[in-house]
Amino acid sequence: MHAMVYHGPGRRSWEQVPDPEVQRATDAIVRVDAVTICGTDLHILKGDVPEVQPGRILGHEAVGTVIEIGSAVEKLAVGDRVLVSCISACGSCRYCRDGQYGQCLGGGGWILGHLIDGTQAEYVRVPFADNSTHKVPAGVSDEQMVMLADILPTSYEVGVLSAAVRPGDTVAIVGAGPIGLAAVLTAKLFSPSHIVVIDIAESRLEAAKNMGADVVVNSTSQDARSVLDELTDGLGADVAMEAVGMPETFEQAVRLVRAGGHVANIGVHGKPATLHLEDIWIKNLTITTGLVDTHSTPP
Repeated sequence: MHAMVYHGPGRRSWEQVPDPEVQRATDAIVRVDAVTICGTDLHILKGDVPEVQPGRILGHEAVGTVIEIGSAVEKLAVGDRVLVSCISACGSCRYCRDGQYGQCLGGGGWILGHLIDGTQAEYVRVPFADNSTHKVPAGVSDEQMVMLADILPTSYEVGVLSAAVRPGDTVAIVGAGPIGLAAVLTAKLFSPSHIVVIDIAESRLEAAKNMGADVVVNSTSQDARSVLDELTDGLGADVAMEAVGMPETFEQAVRLVRAGGHVANIGVHGKPATLHLEDIWIKNLTITTGLVDTHSTPP
């Protein structure tokens, strides 16, 4: 089969590799019909994720068709259309029992395209297939479904749910890439009074408006804090979500939130970010971050 293979920082190639095979009774082999490129893949290509070794097939999001199953797989059959989650789950360890599948101790968690070969290929081996795939409902396209592999649940769980967005909140989202746009969509479910999206690309800000942002701010020409102060009588945002993964945007998110507010870091960081406790210790802030668990993916 053909696959996208990582060969060290800045180096990858589309090349011929052996087809995957069932290695454990809980595995499934899936023919990949749709796949996406994640911002985390870009971090890998920059060398920010040293656990990814040269020779690894990239990718951790896909929709496909089951072509083979191990003897212990009970919920799937050959021919099923499935979503391949970015998170694999053994289903029995302490973290899996608590619904924290991203921290799986039984050989799961974020392993596809990280510790084992991933989805940017014609076929992929999916460990713990009963717990790590979801059947695609009739009438849902591959392109629609693949959003649920990582992008949408990451924004929803690590951003919106962690920050406990409430009706009437003013929500600031720093970054209008796929994660930031998905945060706009899912934050709207909780009826905030304002969603303010900050970015430096006009095309992405236009997309944010189309997705439902109330206010967009190009931080190359506008001061985001001033915009929020006008909306909130000087308080700042109730919730600020960082959806980029850069030190500057994390520090910006902290500056945008009000005293007693919540900063939800969604972005994947490849460089250290400074936490200015000398400035914020007195503000009663809550700062959360985390790896998605995809517990919100099943219908």
